[in-house]
Amino acid sequence: MKKIINIAFVAVVLLVTTAAFAQQEAHYSLYKYNLNVVNPAHAGVDGTILTSNFRSQWVGMNGAPEVQSFSFGTTMNDKMGLGFSVVNDRVHIINETQVYADYSYKLPFADNKNLYLGIKAGGSFLNIDVNALGIYNDALLAENVNKFNPNVGIGAYYKADKYFVTLSIPRLLSDTRYDLNNNTLSLSGTDKMHVYFGAGYTYPLGKNIDFTPSFMARYTDAVPMSLDLSATAKFYNKFEAGISYRLNESIGFVSMIRASNWMKIGYAYESTSSDIQNYSRGTHEVMLVFDLNKK
Repeated sequence: MKKIINIAFVAVVLLVTTAAFAQQEAHYSLYKYNLNVVNPAHAGVDGTILTSNFRSQWVGMNGAPEVQSFSFGTTMNDKMGLGFSVVNDRVHIINETQVYADYSYKLPFADNKNLYLGIKAGGSFLNIDVNALGIYNDALLAENVNKFNPNVGIGAYYKADKYFVTLSIPRLLSDTRYDLNNNTLSLSGTDKMHVYFGAGYTYPLGKNIDFTPSFMARYTDAVPMSLDLSATAKFYNKFEAGISYRLNESIGFVSMIRASNWMKIGYAYESTSSDIQNYSRGTHEVMLVFDLNKK
């Protein structure tokens, strides 16, 4: 009976952890400034850009998700771009570090419109610390999970003067996430393919004010679609602020300040609309963007 209770407990932990893991992929409130992470076609679109992001979800809850990401993109010539990204995603007993290299190719169209096609290759280092659960003398939980899952992804990015459209599948392969078993019982989980689709349009409201509504949708098999909506206003190309809404999940505030001609600082806050709000102090996200073209 004790073993059955242990198995049930671990199963619940892994299921809840995977759900909290944002469908196995991290959410970003500042998604439109961080497209390199999910779309390889964005590498080099804006020249040489370095981005660092930190997201702490459901602050105040033990084992809540935390994500650190780092990405870099640059142009090799008028047609090709290269980049790489590192994403460290931790929630409860699961820690995953994704490392990918990106390649993009530009197909120019008329009127300053360009289609970028991209591919990414790399993999994920996955660690599940089952020993941290404090359950001992159980063959199913005798060893932690440490593995590397290689993968590839594809993407397309269409950019015009006033709008953009993005479509990507960052990881095409379905890898085994964990496979815990003994002679009689087993637990297993598999990474699911995620499809990202988003767009944004900039409306000039005056000489020094731009209004930009945008969205990012994410589809995963057997999971309800995730949809982020945001609307921001940029003033004098120095300060941008607005609101964000994640369907059936949260509402928040997003901002981006140009600290200098080569550095921007972003901040976002989310308040969840679920009962989790009774136990956490919201979600905070901080971003640094370095425009090395100007530096």
